[in-house]
Amino acid sequence: MARQIAFGKLRAMCNAGAKLRAEIGRRGATKDVGETIMAWQWAAAVVLMIAGINGVAAEDYPARTVTMIVPFAAGGPADFTGRIVADIFTRHLGQKFVVENAVGAGGTVGTLRAARAAPDGYTILSGHMGTNALASAFYPNLGYDPQKDFEAIGLSAEFPEMLVVRKDFPANNLEEFIAYARSNESKLNVGHAGLGSVSYIGCLLLNAAIGIKPTMVPFTGTAPVMNAMLAGEIDYECDPVLGTLAHVRAGNLKALAIAAKKRNPMLPDVPTSYEQGLPEFDCAPFYGVFAPGGTPKPIVEKLVEALNKGLNEESVQKRLADLGAELVEADRRGPKALADLVRSETARLMPILKAAAGK
Repeated sequence: MARQIAFGKLRAMCNAGAKLRAEIGRRGATKDVGETIMAWQWAAAVVLMIAGINGVAAEDYPARTVTMIVPFAAGGPADFTGRIVADIFTRHLGQKFVVENAVGAGGTVGTLRAARAAPDGYTILSGHMGTNALASAFYPNLGYDPQKDFEAIGLSAEFPEMLVVRKDFPANNLEEFIAYARSNESKLNVGHAGLGSVSYIGCLLLNAAIGIKPTMVPFTGTAPVMNAMLAGEIDYECDPVLGTLAHVRAGNLKALAIAAKKRNPMLPDVPTSYEQGLPEFDCAPFYGVFAPGGTPKPIVEKLVEALNKGLNEESVQKRLADLGAELVEADRRGPKALADLVRSETARLMPILKAAAGK
């Protein structure tokens, strides 16, 4: 039906243009005027035809499998969140949304690929605070603009970070940790999952807040960091609760602070950085869905509606909560709210991170 309407309008425009040219000829208008009218007619017709085709595409979307790029390896918060969101879209839009883990360079490899994808809704991104707000603090030649090259779809979840130390680390709370770290910073090794990862960002914020510059040791992901800390090779790390939860509960690692204003229900006995007098250590990376810039508005609206429906489901909320995520209120989920969050977190954290990273 939409295709018939679009091409019906195209035929009507062509007929109107032909009548106009005939009238110009009857009245003796110049050849240049007639040619100008003809050029205008065809240009407008092409625009209308493209708009009609886009309208048809949006109306039928999705008509085939959609790829959701998760720019990190399987098994972490980004991957788990992306798969929950892909399942939401699959169920609510009637086509398969397939997760593809495109890793490298702190998530920027996969994010760049998403930015350069055709803006037709068939390649979308499950990104986060690092890839879609702060990456340029560490990678000046990104190849994409986090704010200009994406259409925000919606905020999926937030994962407060937690300061975790090895079991025999000589501190049992944040105050003791700060005192020891300031006196022994040259001896400390800090594990993180790569330049620009949320664990790297969290550690930089903590180190900047207490005025230390320990040795930052990169790994390929959270799991290798955990293995190194269990082996006594790493002194501490900062990462979302999910990555360290099992080891903290088992007593293999010590959790000293949640980097947020309120405690996490998965570890209710761990006090916050605010409670312990260090509000500067506030890091709850956001995870959200983005489409390539220029994606038609009707497609964006379909994705927004489906995501919102899914995040309202109790089963989805439980899955996210079980991962240690903070559930996002409905008024903070939409495209504008996510775009505003990207801008505000960039403004808040970019100067700190650039200074801490020595940029």
